[in-house]
Amino acid sequence: MLTPEENDLLCLVTGDAPMGRLMRQHWVPVCLIEEVAEPDGKPLLVEAIGNRYVCFRDSEGRLGLLDELCPHRRASLVFGRNEECGLRCLYHGWKFDVEGNCVAMTSEPEGSPLHGKVKHRAYSVKEWGGFVWAWLGEEEDMIPFEPPAFAPSEDTRVSILKIRIPANWAQITEGQIDSAHSSSLHSSDMVPARVEGAAADDKSWYRPSTDRSPRMQTQTTSYGFHYAAIRKPIKKASTHHYLRITEYIAPFTSLIPPNNNYNVATVIVPIDDETSHFHFIAWGGKACPSTEDWRKFNHVQKGIHLDERWVSKRQLHNNFLQDRQMMKLGNFTGIQGIPNQDIAMWVSMGAIVDRSNDILGASDLAIVEFRRLMVDAAIKVAEGGVAIGREEPRVRHVDISSKEGVFPKSVDWREIDGSAGAKGKTEAAE
Repeated sequence: MLTPEENDLLCLVTGDAPMGRLMRQHWVPVCLIEEVAEPDGKPLLVEAIGNRYVCFRDSEGRLGLLDELCPHRRASLVFGRNEECGLRCLYHGWKFDVEGNCVAMTSEPEGSPLHGKVKHRAYSVKEWGGFVWAWLGEEEDMIPFEPPAFAPSEDTRVSILKIRIPANWAQITEGQIDSAHSSSLHSSDMVPARVEGAAADDKSWYRPSTDRSPRMQTQTTSYGFHYAAIRKPIKKASTHHYLRITEYIAPFTSLIPPNNNYNVATVIVPIDDETSHFHFIAWGGKACPSTEDWRKFNHVQKGIHLDERWVSKRQLHNNFLQDRQMMKLGNFTGIQGIPNQDIAMWVSMGAIVDRSNDILGASDLAIVEFRRLMVDAAIKVAEGGVAIGREEPRVRHVDISSKEGVFPKSVDWREIDGSAGAKGKTEAAE
């Protein structure tokens, strides 16, 4: 349980909230590259960590991210004309390039002292791994961009689905680091099978275990924490464990244990205190699905399951289109698509869940670790400290990876290749 004050520290990101300040000490994935792919295309409204921006690609293919409102009379540049290497405000014709320089002032007379002096707030951006990343903090505090764990190289195959969710970032993140729920909520899509390790095809995911109550062990790292969910395997249960090792890379990324065909990650970016963008990612591997196949597999295709703003047609007011007849026929949730099942749970909690009266069990050890870690991290930033993951020596994100598999009971999961950067005391729920 958290006190109301601790819950605010964990959840709130807008204004001068410590968690928002923490997040702005990292490069933020603010939108998908596909949303701003066209030179001179439609400007994109970007909402992240309580602020609004406009993103556009100019005539030469350069990407710009500016504050949304024109500095002249505060009209939105989202409605502007993207033309001839700049974004022109419709109201009075002031035009800005990708660096924020005002390169034209239609409404001002020739020789006006304003010419060449007005500069709009522009942000450094980097395109990588399917995302546009931006530095939203102060420029003097900017650190070099680092490739994320799910895109170690520019040519890594990455498939991303995106959903706008009316729920706080923290309760969504708690869903990503909760291995226990998958044995219930996703039981019709993550099917026990006599496989050697986690496997996937275009119909389902498969796991070598029927164990619904994993034992949990966590360990703090310099970048966040990781944990092992320990289950009895179908085969060799007397001598082996089935281990699923999840990595949380604060503040946005969780690495979900992979399957035989591809790796899995999630990226959660708060829009404001009560709304978030959720990204579910398949990446790398010998048979990573295409973006369209990934979205189809998860029942989150834009124009079919989502509208143009990435908002799902499944909402609380229509019971997330839950099919009770499907449930009678054997489907556990009556909701198609792994992310859609999760979203029904997150949204049903309310926009910001009250953590002062929830009851946690042994399977919630990772949840306890996340709350403790991030509340402490927010307090540190509030007191003028450095954000989690920024202190030296830092672990490169590309050296961090989730793991899974059936291992002898003598194997220490912390020593399995890929659990980089571990330090501190290990906690266990036996």
